[in-house]
Amino acid sequence: MGLFAQALKVVLQPSALLANAFGVVVGIIAGAIPGINASMAMAMILPFTWGMDVIHALLMLAGIYCGGQYGGAITAVLIGVPGTTSAAATVMDGYMMHKKGKSGKALGMALIASTIGGFVSAAVLIVLAIPLAKVALAFGPAEYFGLAALGLTLIASLSGENIYKGLLSGLFGLLLATVGIDPFAGVSRFSFGIPNLAEGLDMIPVMMGLYAVSEVLEEIEKRIPRQRIDERASTELPTAKEVLNLLPLIAVCSLIGCWVGVMPGAGASIACWIAYNYAKTVSKNGHLFGTGVLEGVAAPECADNGVTGGAMVPLLALGIPGSNSTAVMLGALVLHGINPGPLVFRDTPLIPYSIFVGLFVANAFMFLFGLLLVKPSIKFVNAPESVLYSGILALVFTGAYTLTNDPWPIIVTLFFGVIGYFLRKHGFQPPAIVLGLVLGTIFETSLRRSLTLSNGSWSIFMTRPIAAVLSTATILSLVFFFGKRYLPKRSRA
Repeated sequence: MGLFAQALKVVLQPSALLANAFGVVVGIIAGAIPGINASMAMAMILPFTWGMDVIHALLMLAGIYCGGQYGGAITAVLIGVPGTTSAAATVMDGYMMHKKGKSGKALGMALIASTIGGFVSAAVLIVLAIPLAKVALAFGPAEYFGLAALGLTLIASLSGENIYKGLLSGLFGLLLATVGIDPFAGVSRFSFGIPNLAEGLDMIPVMMGLYAVSEVLEEIEKRIPRQRIDERASTELPTAKEVLNLLPLIAVCSLIGCWVGVMPGAGASIACWIAYNYAKTVSKNGHLFGTGVLEGVAAPECADNGVTGGAMVPLLALGIPGSNSTAVMLGALVLHGINPGPLVFRDTPLIPYSIFVGLFVANAFMFLFGLLLVKPSIKFVNAPESVLYSGILALVFTGAYTLTNDPWPIIVTLFFGVIGYFLRKHGFQPPAIVLGLVLGTIFETSLRRSLTLSNGSWSIFMTRPIAAVLSTATILSLVFFFGKRYLPKRSRA
C-alpha cells in the first residue's frame, strides 16, 4: 500500500494530471479520425517526451492509449466508419442506432462501456499482472492458431442472410493477408512485380477504403438527402436502468478484452469481435444484432478498452509489448533509460505503480471529455452532405498519406473503396473481409510453425491443453451456429 500511496501522490500532481488529460484529449481526437489511431498518435508524441519526467511521459502516453481506444467509436457511430480497427464491430449496431435517431444513446453507451472496461482492465492489471504474464508466456504457435481459428468462426455470424457470401468475403480477407513476403520461404507472393505490394497490405488503408470510401460512394449514388438528427432527442444518454441491465455483459466482455490483451500480438481488433460474438450468442436479443441494439455497442467497446490494461501486463512483467501502442510505450521506457521486464518492479517500482494509478485517472478523464463531446459530435454530422462527405474523404486521404508520407496508401484506400462499393452492392460483407485480413497472418504463421514443431502432426492442437481448449471451442462454435441456423429449417421441412 505504501507504493500505491506514493504513486497516487505523484499522479495527482498538477503537472502529471495535465499530461494525462492532454494525452486523453489527443487520443480521443486521433481515434476519431479514420486512419489516425492511438499508436500513431503516441509515436508522433514520443519524441517530445525526451525532456519530460519519465512518469509524466508514460502517463501522457497511457492517456493517448485509453482515449484512442474510445475515440474510434465516435466516427463508428456517427458516420459508420471505424476511426480505429478495433471499432469495426461497433459500427454494426452503433451506426444503425444513429440512423434511428439514437446517436446519444449509442455514444453514451460506448463511452460508459469503454470507461468500465478501462477500470476493469486497470484492476486486473494490478491484481493479476504476474500470473497473467505467466499465462501469456505459455502461449505457443498452437495456442495462437487456436485463437485465430476461433476468431475466424465469427465470420459465420457476420454473414447476414447469405452465409455463402459471408464465407467468400472472409476467404477474400484471408487471401489479402497472404500478399507480401512469405514469412517462411522468403519469396514474394501476389505482388505482381509492384515493390509496395511486396511489403504486404497495410490494414488501415484497406479498412478506410472498405468502410469510409465505399460508404461515401454508396451514399452519393443514392442522392437521397440525409435526414437531420434531432439534437434534443439524439443527445439523450442511456438510462441508469439500461446501464444496470447491461452490467453483467459489460463485466464479462471487459474480462474478455483483458484476456485477449494480455497475449502479445492479439490486440483489440480481435477482442472486439470475440466480445461481439459472445454478446450475440448469450443475448435474448441476439437475432436483433446488426439492427441497432445497445448490447451490440456495449460488448465490443468494453472489450476494446479492456485490452489496454491487459496489454500492459506483458510489457511491464516481461518487457514484451502486447500491442502496437504498448510497443511505443516500450520505446518510451528505453528512451528514458528504463529496462522493462520483471526487474522494473524491483529497481523502479514507482513507475509501474504510477501506470496502475494513471490508468484509472485516464479513464476518468476519458469519461468526462467524452460527455463533453457528445453534442459537438452530433452537430458535426448534421452538416450538409457536401461538407460532410468531402470532409470525410479529406480526413481519410490525409490519414492514409500520413502513414508513410507516400501516395501509395492513398492508392490502396481508393482501390479498396471502389472494391468495397461493388461488394456492398452485391451483398458481400466488409466486416468479414476485415476479420479475415486481421486474423490471416496469425492464422497462417501459427499453423505453419505448429506443424513444423510437430513434424507435420495435427495432434499438436489437441495434445497441448490450452490449444485443445481453443480448438474444441472453435468446433463447438461452428456446430452451435450451423445447428441453430439449419436444424429448425429441417424440422419444419
